Amino acid sequence: METLEAPVKKKAKKEKKLRKIMIINSKATIDAAYAALILANGARMEGIASEMFCTFFGLEMITKEKMKHLHVATVGNPGMHIPTMIGGLPGMESFASNMMKKEMEKLDIPEIDEFIEIYQASGGKIFACKLAMDMFHLKEQDLIDDLDGVLTVGDFYNRADEEGAQIIFI
Repeated sequence: METLEAPVKKKAKKEKKLRKIMIINSKATIDAAYAALILANGARMEGIASEMFCTFFGLEMITKEKMKHLHVATVGNPGMHIPTMIGGLPGMESFASNMMKKEMEKLDIPEIDEFIEIYQASGGKIFACKLAMDMFHLKEQDLIDDLDGVLTVGDFYNRADEEGAQIIFI
């Protein structure tokens, strides 16, 4: 005679849903700026709240004078797959940067300033780091016009203090 066992009930796992993404950009290269913007904008497209915090050299992404002149790092960048000696040759950084910009244009990826406008129009927020601004002697008027504010690190962490928030560092 066979014995039937009662089905084992599995405990339902409480699903933790990503509700907010906080992206820290600390680099002034084209690839870092676009990585931050693509991740932040992608979150908005998925209905996830998204905020960016630009610190140290990442401030160049939102500095009016510098945002259109970001480059690809050709020296010390293992992703370039070229020897350091060649990457350091005059004109290499400009050549690599122009090639990357052409490839992004083929994919209809907007330039940094336009991408920032699209991101903010979708409800994304961009903040500058107070310490980095002080260190580089920047004023709020040096940065994009629609900046959402200047924050201390503590202010930034307080904005991330909610269930379902994740921080990404670039």
